[in-house]
Amino acid sequence: MAKVGILIGSLRKESFSRKIALFTATLFPDDVETELIEIGHLPFYNQDFDEEDNVPSDVQSFREKVKTFDGFLIVTPEYNRSVPAVLKNAFDIGSRPKVDNVWNNKPAGIISQSPGGLGAFGANHHLRQTLTSLNMPVVQQPEMYLANVGTFLDDAGNVTNESTVQYLQGFVDTFITFMRKF
Repeated sequence: MAKVGILIGSLRKESFSRKIALFTATLFPDDVETELIEIGHLPFYNQDFDEEDNVPSDVQSFREKVKTFDGFLIVTPEYNRSVPAVLKNAFDIGSRPKVDNVWNNKPAGIISQSPGGLGAFGANHHLRQTLTSLNMPVVQQPEMYLANVGTFLDDAGNVTNESTVQYLQGFVDTFITFMRKF
């Protein structure tokens, strides 16, 4: 059984990113297990942790957990035309020390979303730059920018627009095919 970790770039419990992530997780087939990976509790990465052999237990647990996944779905908003700090920090923590990069060769799919019209385009592309440096292959097409996200989510977090559901399903199907190549 394939195992996909889901990283969410927003800490707000009712965030659009969380709702989209939870809804998208329901679109994966039965032979793919999905699991949310919480990142809000992680301390900011400090190289001294590794150099002084004093890695906090939360950091070590996170690194070990990431190693158990076959691929990652990342759902994120955009903060100031870039990636939220909490998400970038999670990638920094897992990539150090560089010889033990837990992200290495793990495929990823990115869904960026915004309540506005751009669909968090800036965050999506900044994240692609980071993932490239971590040697994480990323689904290139279809690109997933969900704009005006508040208009197609109901109170329970379900996507109410059928064409958006089909778009998400197509992305999930492509991601699974892509992930299985690795």
